[in-house]
Amino acid sequence: MKILVCISHVPDTTSKINFINGDSEFDTNGVQFVINPNDEFGLTRAIWFKEQQGANVTVVNVGGTDAEATLRKALAIGADEAIRVNANPTDGFFVAKQLAEVVKNGGYDLVIAGKESLDYNGGMVPGMLAALTGADFVNSCIGLDINGTTAKAVREIDGGKETIAANLPLVIGGQKGLVEEKDLRIPNMRGIMTARTKALTILEPVGADNTTKAVKFEKPAAKSAVKLVNADNLDELINLLHNEAKVI
Repeated sequence: MKILVCISHVPDTTSKINFINGDSEFDTNGVQFVINPNDEFGLTRAIWFKEQQGANVTVVNVGGTDAEATLRKALAIGADEAIRVNANPTDGFFVAKQLAEVVKNGGYDLVIAGKESLDYNGGMVPGMLAALTGADFVNSCIGLDINGTTAKAVREIDGGKETIAANLPLVIGGQKGLVEEKDLRIPNMRGIMTARTKALTILEPVGADNTTKAVKFEKPAAKSAVKLVNADNLDELINLLHNEAKVI
């Protein structure tokens, strides 16, 4: 079984976020980038299929040279090879188009992507990728088993879970729950050294239009100062909750 894991190169959640050029562009200065958490759950599941069923695992990213460190980390975790499409991932459809070309040329049985990236949270790429490749699609996936050419997937729905069957080729939009957090892999020294010898292929992008454009980013409003109310002064607490916080 050939598995392709889509890897987004996203800012660490502890990074301080700023914008430049009239708040139209993300400022990357001083920002630490990591594997998108939803993608990391998918990568870990793919490595499980490699270890248990002999699958071959390739990771792919649409991005610049700065993303290669993230791809090398994925190789150190256990992926067999990596592909970087040399393009700026400015638009969900553009990214899906590039990934679809990789899928079509690689003959992959299973494509695992995070249901959304941590930075833009668009949630568009996995579904568009499935449509462009004609594959079955399971989003919000929290469980996956493969038996031959058949997959059993569990996905999160409002108020519960749904177990469904699908045929390969299959595109998965994975999330937390696809593996347990305790099962996430941390690259060891052997993995890091081995990753240096694994293939990292650079592909030029295919033609695709950018159908959306970021006009402006805006930070959430700063939290107001905390007001402390004496435990005996219930009237003042009710007044603040009613007239100021407007929650009652």
